[in-house]
This record gives sequence, structure tokens and C-alpha cells, in this order.
Amino acid sequence: MCRSIKTLHNFQPPATDEEIRASSLQFVRKLSGASKPSKANEQAFTRAVDEVARAARQLIDSLVTSAPPRDREVEAAKVRARARHNATDGARVPS
Repeated sequence: MCRSIKTLHNFQPPATDEEIRASSLQFVRKLSGASKPSKANEQAFTRAVDEVARAARQLIDSLVTSAPPRDREVEAAKVRARARHNATDGARVPS
């Protein structure tokens, strides 16, 4: 379930609210053990996603680094290369 949570700090262009919300949703799903809440828990689930997204946005906006921003396309290419390599022999490609 948590494989959809991606690093969002220090990217160019910066993380969007949609990306932060998607990661927040995955986090709440993992914590709750449910990919879709029951009707009885829907309000609490949605509130948790909103609060996690708000906290995540605050965190990302507050972090500082001296490292240059990472390029989304370069990072995505690394992920694809690791996936291809892992699919062929199960070994990991260094980052």
C-alpha cells in the first residue's frame, strides 16, 4: 500500500497539493488498514487525510537544504531503470 508514497521534498517543480494529498491518503490507508473506509468511519478517515496533508505541506514548505533540487524526470528514469533491472534478475540498481 505505501509504495505510492513518494519523496516530495526538494523537487523542481515543487510538490503539488494533489501529490501531497495522494501521499497523505496512502499514509492514512496504511495506518487504518483500510483502502476504503466504511460509512461509519468515512468522516474520521477524510478528516485524517486532510490533517496529514496539511501537516505534510507545512513540513515540505519548512524544510531547507543546500542540495540542488532534484529533477522529476531524472528521478523517474532511475525508478524505471531499477524496476527493469529488478524484473530481470532481482538485483537492485544503486541510486
